[in-house]
Amino acid sequence: MAERLSILIAEDNAADRMLLSTIVSRQGHRVLTASNGLEAVALFEQERPQLVLMDALMPVMDGFEAARRIKQQAGEALVPIIFLTSLTEGEALVRCLEAGGDDFLAKPYNRVILEAKIGAMDRLRRLQATVVQQRDLIARHNEHLLREQRVAKAVFDKVAHSGCLGAPNIRYLQSPYALFNGDLLLAAYKPSGGMHVMLGDFTGHGLPAAIGAMPLAEVFYGMTAKGHALAEILREINAKLKRILPVGVFCCATLLNISSHRGLLEVWNGGLPDGHLLHGDGRPRQALVSRHLPLGILEPAAFSDRCEVYPLAPGDRIFLLTDGVLEARDQQGQLFGEARLLALLDANRQPQALFEEIQQALLEFRGEVQDDVSMLQVGPAEDAEGPRPLAFADSGQSSPLDWSASFEFRAQSLRHFNPLPFLLQLLLEVQGLRPRGGELYTVLAELYSNALEHGVMGLDSALKRDARGFAEYYRQRRLRLAALSDGYVRFHLRLLPEEGGGRLVVRVEDSGPGFDPSAVVAALDEALCGRGLALVRQLSDAFGCSADGQGVSVEFCWSAGA
Repeated sequence: MAERLSILIAEDNAADRMLLSTIVSRQGHRVLTASNGLEAVALFEQERPQLVLMDALMPVMDGFEAARRIKQQAGEALVPIIFLTSLTEGEALVRCLEAGGDDFLAKPYNRVILEAKIGAMDRLRRLQATVVQQRDLIARHNEHLLREQRVAKAVFDKVAHSGCLGAPNIRYLQSPYALFNGDLLLAAYKPSGGMHVMLGDFTGHGLPAAIGAMPLAEVFYGMTAKGHALAEILREINAKLKRILPVGVFCCATLLNISSHRGLLEVWNGGLPDGHLLHGDGRPRQALVSRHLPLGILEPAAFSDRCEVYPLAPGDRIFLLTDGVLEARDQQGQLFGEARLLALLDANRQPQALFEEIQQALLEFRGEVQDDVSMLQVGPAEDAEGPRPLAFADSGQSSPLDWSASFEFRAQSLRHFNPLPFLLQLLLEVQGLRPRGGELYTVLAELYSNALEHGVMGLDSALKRDARGFAEYYRQRRLRLAALSDGYVRFHLRLLPEEGGGRLVVRVEDSGPGFDPSAVVAALDEALCGRGLALVRQLSDAFGCSADGQGVSVEFCWSAGA
């Protein structure tokens, strides 16, 4: 059964008005009547009928003006107006449409045609109401989604920028194709000095493209802060993404390990466009080619963490980008492409102007952005006067503050396992030690190196008096470590709470024959050998050697407000 409508009839002829009222009421509709346009407008404002039958020519106010005012009052709601007219000229009928009319009914009136037109206009009215309702519903859902994305983006930005993207040797540009950028930029200082840097590009755009970014950032920051090597971080990120991401979602990425004091760059590129090592002395640039599948595709057993190593000079810089730059299109659909980018890299003479030159080239190309666009330029990290802040993925407040532990690493572990990240992960759970994470890593690394190389393997540090001696020293180290079948290095750790803070005591022992403590103290002042122990004594709060020459101990102290 058709819906009962409220219908306004505006007709100055009383007989026609009565005839129309009879026909409409017999169809089951409620009837409102007006004898001129002004009455029709007032009645519409008061009763809000759902459909109007409007005579075109009426006194006081004609139907054209009345229709315009009714449409204005109706706003977004569709109130169909059927003009009642004996006009036949095309120009007059056009005036009816321009005034807001939706249909015509010619005089004399036909009951069947009138009923059909009312039914058709009612269907149109209900369709319009449904469209408006669905539009408003979509708008509400969209606003809700945008609010959720803004909150998620705010949280993500804090996580992603927990590291050192603001370091003076880093410059970057991100231009998101959607509110949530599928590209990911991470940088964090290492406890041993230098930094890890990552540029990633998840498949897709927006929030779905960022679902893996949070766990990836947590692994990257947490493992970097605790001294893990780039290969270990890569394996863990790949395994985690493989475990949590749905099929078809993965992360193309380039990861860098920048060791400025060693002058080395480690690069792993899985699926991103070629990066470039730009030499400061004018030598040809070195392409950092993608040689791996993206992160999150391969099972852990098939994943390769092999990195390429390049020398890094003080004036060198690394340039990375996502494929959004290369895939920008002009009005003819041509890609910006790699050739244009390489020409810009080769022509650049001012490193700080490189991003502006690329942006200007994209603008002149009239490129249409098809993807998230990210670019990153990194130079060797400058020497810092104080300790650099490490980026941790947790608060560090949940560990016990009064404990002791001992670890013994024997020959098989010494050959294949670096215990420093393992130990540092335990110690840096203590919030008070985190500000000194870099110093703690350096001290532990030096003590472990001395125990392993001099104590267990019996290497003579006197070899390292010149460059040739250094080469021979590390040749023997490699051979002896590969052949190691017995021996151990022990770490004894004690964490002691104290009023206003705490104290960490570390004692390192080895299975070697021991050393002369007085000779060690004398060696602290020599130019090459003993230099590491001098650094240990400088960075720690207390330093001592056991009387039997079997171990070295150091202490680190902190206050509660540190």
